[in-house]
Order: sequence, then C-alpha cells, then structure tokens
Amino acid sequence: MTENTPDRARTRFPGISSRAYEHPADRSALVALRSLSGFDVVLRKLSGLVNERSLRLMFLGGTVRVGDDQFHHLNDMVRDACYILDMPEVPEVFVRQDPTPNAMALGSDHPFIVVNTGLLDLLDDEELRFVIGHEVGHILSGHAVYQTMMQILLQLGSRLAWLPLGNIGIAAIIIGLREWFRKAELSSDRAGLLAGQDLDAAKRVNMKLAGGTRLHEMSSEAFLQQAREYDAAGDVRDGLLKFLNLLGQSHPFAVIRFAEIDRWARSGEYERIMAGDYPRRDDDGNASVSDGIKDAARSYRESWERTADPFVGKVRDMADAAANAAGGLFDRFNRRDN
Repeated sequence: MTENTPDRARTRFPGISSRAYEHPADRSALVALRSLSGFDVVLRKLSGLVNERSLRLMFLGGTVRVGDDQFHHLNDMVRDACYILDMPEVPEVFVRQDPTPNAMALGSDHPFIVVNTGLLDLLDDEELRFVIGHEVGHILSGHAVYQTMMQILLQLGSRLAWLPLGNIGIAAIIIGLREWFRKAELSSDRAGLLAGQDLDAAKRVNMKLAGGTRLHEMSSEAFLQQAREYDAAGDVRDGLLKFLNLLGQSHPFAVIRFAEIDRWARSGEYERIMAGDYPRRDDDGNASVSDGIKDAARSYRESWERTADPFVGKVRDMADAAANAAGGLFDRFNRRDN
C-alpha cells in the first residue's frame, strides 16, 4: 500500500483482474497460455537465453534507481499505480539516460520498469502517470513473462529454418506474435487510463509521441480526424501499404492508439470498471479459453465492420463471399443427404 498523498483522489480497484482491461485478442492469448499449468516455469528453467539477474544488474550499475531520494515523483507514481490496480508487489524502476521517449517492463520473476530520460523530458506529470500505469499494466497482465516465452520459442524455432518452407512458417509466427504485442500495447494503454483516470492526459501522450512538445500547435479533434483519415486510407492500394508498414511495428501507430483509447473510454467499459463492475483476480483460474477466443473473434469482426479501410473492406467482402459459397455448398450436400 502506498503512503504517498496523490495530487487528487482516484478510484481504486481492489482485486481487479487484468482481464478487465485487456484487449480481447490479447486476453484470449493470455488466458490460453495461463491455462497451460507450469509451461512458463518449464521454459524459464530450461532456457539460459534470458538471464533476468544479469539484466537487472546491468540497469543497477548503469542507470539511476528510483526511490524516495532519487526521482521521488516517479517513485510515488509507481506506488500509486500499484495501489490503484491492486498489484501486490511494487516493481523497481530505473531511469536511463536515453533521448528516445520510451519506457518498458522487463523480467519475469521480479519484473521492473525502465524509463528513458527522453520520456521524462517530453511528458508532464499526468501524462507520465499514464505511462507508469501502462507499464504496471504490462506487469499485471504478465506480458513480460509471456513475451519472453515467445522469444525463447522463436529462437528455438529458428533452428528449424533449414527445413522446406521453414522460413515461411517462422515469418508467419513472427507476424502473429507482433499482432499480439500490438494488442498488448492497447491493453496496457487501458491500464494506464485506469491508473491515471485522465483521458486528456492519455491522449496528449500519443500526440506528443507523434509530434513532440508543441501541443499549442496541435488539436485533439484534428488528431482524431487524422486517425479517421488513416483508417479510410484512400483506396485498396493504401490499405495494403498500411498493412505492410505495420508488419514490422511492435506498437500500433500513435493515431491508432489515440483513437482506440478514446473509443474504449467512451464505450461504457471504462465507466463500468470505474463503478466497480469488473472481473476479479480470484476468478482468473475459471476463465474460459473458448470464451476468450470467441471474444477475440468478435472484436476483430467488430473492428472490421467499423473500419472504413477499403482494403479491409475488400478482404471482408471476399471472406463473406467465401463463407456464403461454403454455406450454399453445405446446404446442397445437406439436402442431397436428406
């Protein structure tokens, strides 16, 4: 429990499960992985590929550890975020001299947070509180553990690249994993909003990541319109180019994150959680893998229906046509059997 006095009262969420804020595509993958009892433990024991102790010692020796006497405002923020999201263990935080505006959660047994000085120079306190909540969300969801597991599997799988079509198979896995990681970022944005409870600050973070500190030169409405224009994309060629541009990205583009957090905040889910209506951590063991997959499929379907992207529209039309053709073929065979 934190002992600092926050600048304003914020709602706390006792016993909240990370399922409350996880994007459906992220949540379905995590529920499936969590259901494999002992799988993460076995991988951690068998792999010498990632040495968490060595990694922590590197940051302990080369960065500044946050505490009551160093970067105390960050120390207060992380304790406050853990208190709000009811995370039992407050992670260590390190500040690294790096002009790139970035932060990350690392480790598995005892995850810790690294914040670059570029981010401290870019953001005000409320915006920084959103980022700290975002990283706490990564830890609460177990993203650091499972992303490490996936990296291990990828490295092990790369040994099969010499097999026929091996590279194609691995490339497909990487594409799928990056899609998951991008959805995990959207999940943690929601955790950041729950921790900070300031939608405008969450939006400003994405605007600053895209355009720097000159907020007086930017407009939230114009930036949201930019997100809509990016979504519409002009024609099918632009939609295909967007898809190809995104393949190598670990994070969604800033305009997409801006639009997604705005949509989620206004969807009713955020208000329900704020009112105390959310899944509890004690029930995580009963979470259904099949329900998670259905939720993910429903989320993608709704996203496809919502988008104005003509490329996605063509893919959707082709999928619908294929489904209708398959349905007609099934009906003919069914009638013949009867």
